[in-house]
Formats: sequence, C-alpha cells, structure tokens
Amino acid sequence: MRDIRRNRRVAALGSAGALVTATLIAGAVAAPSASASSGLRHGQDREARGEAIAAQRAAAVGIDWQDCPADWGFAKPIQCGWVSVPLDYAKPYGKQIKLAVDRIGSTGTPAERQGALVYNPGGPGASGMRFPTRVTTKNPIWANTAKAYDFVGFDPRGVGHSAPISCIDPQEFVKAPKADPVPDSEADKLAQRKLAREYADGCAERSGKAMLAQMTTPNTVRDLDVIRAALGEKKLNYLGVSYGTYIGAVYGTMFPGHLRRMIVDSVVNPSREKIWYQANLDQDVAFEGRWKDWEDWVAANDAAFHLGTTRAAVQAKWLELRATAKKNPIGGVVGPAELISFFQSAPYYDSSWVPVATVFSKYAAGDTQALVDAAAPDLSDTAGNITAENGNAVYTAVECTDVKWPTSWKKWDRDNTELNKKYPFMTWANAWLNLPCATWPVKQQSPVDVKTHKGLPQVMIVQSTRDAATPYDGAVELHKRFKGSRLITEKDAGSHGVTGLVNPCINQRVDTYLLTGKLDTKDVTCTPHATPKP
Repeated sequence: MRDIRRNRRVAALGSAGALVTATLIAGAVAAPSASASSGLRHGQDREARGEAIAAQRAAAVGIDWQDCPADWGFAKPIQCGWVSVPLDYAKPYGKQIKLAVDRIGSTGTPAERQGALVYNPGGPGASGMRFPTRVTTKNPIWANTAKAYDFVGFDPRGVGHSAPISCIDPQEFVKAPKADPVPDSEADKLAQRKLAREYADGCAERSGKAMLAQMTTPNTVRDLDVIRAALGEKKLNYLGVSYGTYIGAVYGTMFPGHLRRMIVDSVVNPSREKIWYQANLDQDVAFEGRWKDWEDWVAANDAAFHLGTTRAAVQAKWLELRATAKKNPIGGVVGPAELISFFQSAPYYDSSWVPVATVFSKYAAGDTQALVDAAAPDLSDTAGNITAENGNAVYTAVECTDVKWPTSWKKWDRDNTELNKKYPFMTWANAWLNLPCATWPVKQQSPVDVKTHKGLPQVMIVQSTRDAATPYDGAVELHKRFKGSRLITEKDAGSHGVTGLVNPCINQRVDTYLLTGKLDTKDVTCTPHATPKP
C-alpha cells in the first residue's frame, strides 16, 4: 500500500522487491466510551486507559508552535511543534516518544474558522508534513476549505522526525541493480527468502524489538487522538488517503464519539480477512488492470510516443526492455527491479502517465540516459535515501506487526506462482516486499474489527473504480461497515488519491461536506477527471 510518489527512484528491501506519506478547550478530552472499547480486541482496556491519560496530558500542555527547523523545508507561515505520546499505551507513564506536527492557520475570518483538519497521506511510512503547503502554494482545490480550517500534518510514529526507525543501511538499501523479482529457479527464490529474513532481523537490530512491537495501526490511531487533544480540538476533522483510510477506519471504530468530519480517499479494505496478506494479493490483480489502462493510453497516443498503436505492441516493447535490462542492466544499474520501481508509478498515478511514457519513448529512440536518470538510485542523495529506507522500514513494521501473516513458504510460493501467471507486472515484486512478515521478530497482533459504534458521524468515502493500490472493493466494504456513510465513485478512473485531482463533481462535494457537514442523500457516481495529454 506504499505511497511511492517521493520514492520512485528506489527499489525496496535489500532484495528485489519493488517499492510498492494550543490552549486547552473545556471538554477537549473525553475518556474512550464503552462503545468504542467494544470495537477493540480483548486485552486492550489498558491501552484505552493509557490513551485517555496521554490525551488529557497533551490537552493540558498543548503544542508549542515555533518556526520550523530550517532543514525541514517548511517556511513561514507554516509552524512546527511536538506532541509526546507513550511508546506503549499500556504504560502511559513509561517511555515517551515525540511526534512532529506542523500547521498553517486558516485563511478566512475568525467567524469562518471551524478548527483543524488533520491529514495522513498513507504508506504506511509516508509523512503528512507537506499538507500545509497546499495553502502556501495556493492550491485552488483546497482554497475554500483553507478558509475554515488550520491544515495540520504530522509524521506518524517511526516516520521522519517522529522517532524514526530503520531496517538496513540506507545506502545499501538503494544500491542497484537488484535481482529480477521474477524468479527463474528455486535458487532465486531461496536467495530472496534469505534477503527477506535478513531484512526482518535488521529491523529488530536497528530499531529494537520494543519499538517494533508498538508499530501498529491502533497505536497510530491512539497517537492521532492524542494529537487531536493537543490541538485543543474536542472532535477530530480528518482527511486520510490510501493507508490513511485504514487509520481513519480504525479511528472511527475506536473513537467514534471523537470524530466531527472524516473523508477517506482511495480505501484500504478494512476486512480482517484482507489485512494485510490478502490485500497485497488483491493489489497485484488491480495493478495489472491499471497497467493495461496505461498501455492502452500510450497506444492511443502513438503519435507522441512511438511505442506501438495497440496495447499488445506496447507490452511487447515493455517485455523487450525488461529482457534487455535483465541480460545487461542499463547503464550498469537499471535491471528489472529498478524498471518496475520506476514504471509502477504509471498505474499508481495519472500524473505519472506522461513522464513515464516520455522516458520509455526516449529509450526506444536510443536515449538510454533518460531511463538511467529516472530509474537508477542517486547515491549522492543521502537525505533522500534515508527517507526512502525509513519509509520502507515503517511500511514493513506496521504491516508485519498489525496482523499474523502466513509463516509457510509453501503458501507464499503457491499463491504468488499462481497469481503471476495472469498478473505478472507486480506479483513477485510485491511478494518479496512483504516476505519479511513471514519471519517477523516480534509478536503479531490481531486487527481491529472495523464497524459502526454509537457517536460515529456520517463519513465521506471517495474512490475510483480502477485504482491499483487500493482496489474499489475496499471502499464498498468500508461503506457497508460505516452506517450512514456516503460513497462517491469516480467511474472509469484509476488514479490513486482522488480528492487532490481536478474533478468538480468531487471537489464541490468535498468542500460542501467540510464546510457544512452535508452529504448527498444517496451515493453518487462521478464521471472521470480529464485524461492526461502528452
């Protein structure tokens, strides 16, 4: 489920896996309700009490907003601060970690202000700290909402400035070329299994088992509620994209009475049967479909790209490129793993359709350097490589700790071998990315049963039908589980993250909901946003 926008130059793991972001207001803190705690697994009462203590403490202290540190890259008027949370909510007076937060004040009049809107872009492992820049860059889609809300971003636990974790030396992590993710032999599989086990062990060595054991979605949700209290907000306004939707789904289950408004965009299927092993297999199927959509578009624009006038012709060019890179890595550094890492951004985001096709077209015309520049790691970018490695570490830690994964290699081998026959674009790359979960060094948890409890407000769900990273079924499933929610479907579209795109049918409804709390009386289907033009 990784959000790859800022990491697309890097192949993941040490293996061939492909990289698949105040003052106290009276009554700002409420103890978790009985209805909320009933949504939790057995034995979480101590964590619920610990969270209430942490939230009360945060509400009393607030956030000491200051100019952001120069090397964080956020200029005035964006401000930064810290919120302290327990590492382990069962021990609220034990070790604390600091979470980085930032904000920009609402742009409207005091009468227009409705509080803070908190954002999470997904991952697991992505930072939400760029959210306030939607105001400083004058993003027109968010101009109306910005009048009413402070835009608040944060680094979730383990991410960026918030007690960051690591699993492997960042320079080693980005080194290329890596082995082809698609195995040719049992020996290839054995080598990948060894790398996955070493990666899991590296997470324990570099980050510590005590930290890994607390890297879970429910803990991130508790952190979010403590941030709400620190902001002085009685109730949370929340926008979550991709994995951020699962944070939202679990928050709505654990803290239904603490929610004011929530939009979830490009939805992770919250079913306990899907989190996380099956969700990744479903992703492989959806990626193949969206890859074909992109190839159709490239073929329709053959006058610009000269890669073939049919999907089959474009696919033949792709397979030829892959075979060439496998035999002799392009520029000595771009093999099949690096190609997948770069090309997968096209099925992820429509904004990548033109750039990826342009690089592919240049390569086909004889310009190999454009492909090397786009797909090879930049070993001189040490800061970027640290960010990429950290993001992958958090992705792995959260998904592996959240839930019990299959430990039988036979099951992994059987499932992925079968899927690869029909859906070869991402299947094996995704398998190796997640295989550390089979030998994870800390206890794996049970996922929260996402459902409606007393106090849950109406939730807006936004989803495109052809989404590769979070297939459409996830939105339908959450819609069933959250009573009174409304589903806005962008039909025949597939870009991941819909609310950030220009589509008046969606943009106007997002504004209306955030500004007035009003949703349509029934679900809505919107026509797709504009297709990219070469």
